[in-house]
Amino acid sequence: MTQVNHTALLALFDRELREGARPDGPGVRVERTGDVVRQVATAQGWNGVLWSALDEAAADAAIAGQIAHYTGLGLAFEWKLYGHDRPADLGQRLRAAGFRPEPEETLMIGEIAALSLDAEPPEGVRVVPVTGPRGVDLVAEVHEKAFGADSTWLREELLARLSADPDTVVAVVAMAGDEPVSAARMELVPGARFAGLWGGGTVEGWRGRGIYRALVAHRAHAAAARGYRYLQVDASGQSRPILERLGFTPLTTTTPYVYTP
Repeated sequence: MTQVNHTALLALFDRELREGARPDGPGVRVERTGDVVRQVATAQGWNGVLWSALDEAAADAAIAGQIAHYTGLGLAFEWKLYGHDRPADLGQRLRAAGFRPEPEETLMIGEIAALSLDAEPPEGVRVVPVTGPRGVDLVAEVHEKAFGADSTWLREELLARLSADPDTVVAVVAMAGDEPVSAARMELVPGARFAGLWGGGTVEGWRGRGIYRALVAHRAHAAAARGYRYLQVDASGQSRPILERLGFTPLTTTTPYVYTP
């Protein structure tokens, strides 16, 4: 892709998934207030700023306004900052206002038709679609083992999505016999051209065997079958080189800035 294509693709991503964001689950709302687009959910869901179009004169007031809004609801929230967001010192302003930055990731996008999608799971491992509570439990188990993090929110969100709006999420778990060894999900926004890849955690001891690649390929085929053109990933330093080899392009950085009342 040329640099012009990068710019156009990033603008399309911003327009469809950030400025034009839709609620990511039942009981969730997206609000547009001034030059900020935010999502408001329960304390277990994802709360935060998805998009902003701020200049230096308006930034501090907009930050204070979001803090007041979420604090008034008793909610911690995230300001999802991208490397091309303005003003250029928005990250510094967020830190000065009391936000804590989490590790930076890389926004990567791949055009599905141009990706290398022939990856198969290693021998003895099979990819199983998640359709109900038993599968959700397996995904949550992998999440806890792979990331060392509580998975209560993931279990609740996946169950709600599969029950209320199953066309907006695809979840899979890789099984070695009866043992779940990797899991991932894909979020689908109706009418958008981008499908989002999330999760992608593999239990230690099973890493480096190609399972992550196989789960990317599985979800890519599922997205293509549903008419999506692009895949979008917030890639860690571990997954970025794998995704680049599959044909994904790094476009910008993304950093979660978290505010806890």
